[in-house]
Amino acid sequence: MTEITAAALAGKFDGIKADTFWLMLCGFLVFFMQCGFALLEAGTVRAKNTKNILLKNLLDACVGALIWWSVGFMIAYDSGAGFIGASATTGAAPSFFLNGYTGNAEDTTGYAMAAWFFQYVFAAAAATIVSGAMAERTALTGYICYTCVITAFIYPVVVHWGWSADGWFSAFNSSPSPPLLGGVQDFAGSGIVHMTGGVAALVGAAIVGPRTGRFDEKKKPLPMPGHSSTLQVMGTFILWLGWYGFNPGSTLGLAPSNYARDAARVVVTTTLSAATGGVTVILLEKLCGDKTWNVGAVCNGILAGLVSITAGCSVLMPWAAVIAGFIGGFVFFGSSKCVLKLMKVDDPLDAFAVHGACGFWGVFAVGLFASDHYAYASGKGLFYGSGKALGCAVITLAAEIAWVGTMSFIMFFPLKKAGLLRVSAEVEAAGMDVSKHGGAAYES
Repeated sequence: MTEITAAALAGKFDGIKADTFWLMLCGFLVFFMQCGFALLEAGTVRAKNTKNILLKNLLDACVGALIWWSVGFMIAYDSGAGFIGASATTGAAPSFFLNGYTGNAEDTTGYAMAAWFFQYVFAAAAATIVSGAMAERTALTGYICYTCVITAFIYPVVVHWGWSADGWFSAFNSSPSPPLLGGVQDFAGSGIVHMTGGVAALVGAAIVGPRTGRFDEKKKPLPMPGHSSTLQVMGTFILWLGWYGFNPGSTLGLAPSNYARDAARVVVTTTLSAATGGVTVILLEKLCGDKTWNVGAVCNGILAGLVSITAGCSVLMPWAAVIAGFIGGFVFFGSSKCVLKLMKVDDPLDAFAVHGACGFWGVFAVGLFASDHYAYASGKGLFYGSGKALGCAVITLAAEIAWVGTMSFIMFFPLKKAGLLRVSAEVEAAGMDVSKHGGAAYES
């Protein structure tokens, strides 16, 4: 047998494009998060709407792919004027239907196509967040409309601001006009992905209205539990696994110097924040909530911890990741109660509390805890002696909320007025599986 030496291995793997493979592998994990979302949402809704929510998760992946291929990727990443990709000032749109990436222009390494796929699965995740908040009463027509608008326009604009080569607060801005305060440090998208989805989810849930029976005549919330804790837990574990593509994959490669080191550190901070969030929320629920060891609370706590570390996973020390997850648990718990009991908004998946509120906290936490060893763009956090990163975080968060909130209202309100957003009372009472999808999901 031929002896396998380090030199021989180096020769064997010399031609492999490690960065392309890394992006595809991590993209596969993020794509698998759609399965996690599907199981989590199916378990959280009532049995009579299981098929409906599963169909919407499937369509998130299908519709999202076509929209991202046609215009979404172009708006997000083509050269623009800092606000939107492929603007009239540049006249260039190579990402329009990927026309500039195929044929004679195709990248021989495959990296460009892998990058498209990696960004597509992020876009699909952002759209899926909204479907959970509006579950059990949203019409399929309205769902298709808002998914297209979010994937084609609302989300890509935020991506262009924060991750493109000329976005006005992008840390990766290489244009003559420098980004705001050096650029926001939102590494994997606590704000750009999760808060975008969470804010749109809150607006949509408020406009579509609560499920029938969610509140009594005095507007007091009534219990409306999901039908399967098993599906909820399985979905949560799959989402946690997918986050190991979401966060480490945002290095966008392994070959450049220190990228593998950074990806490994991201795995550690992601794990610690998720674990801390899960423990924190179940204790809060036991002590201050429904006084039980609530399985759903652990699921949401884990997700809250994951969202809370997504922005700062590459720049926070492990101890700071624990703090991010711990405070994220409180942010989730408080915002969940506020949305339901004070705002009277019915959000079955706690999508705003998990993704919107904790997404905000995740970006804000970078402004506090970004380590002087790892910080980039706007620099080290307030706890390390600089307020620049915190200032950048606050301004960009305000801009994202204003953009997504305003555009979501403009999108959802006309759908409601046109009668396209909500199913009839009769369909809602019977359940959408029987009324719209050919029968119940389970044998009686």
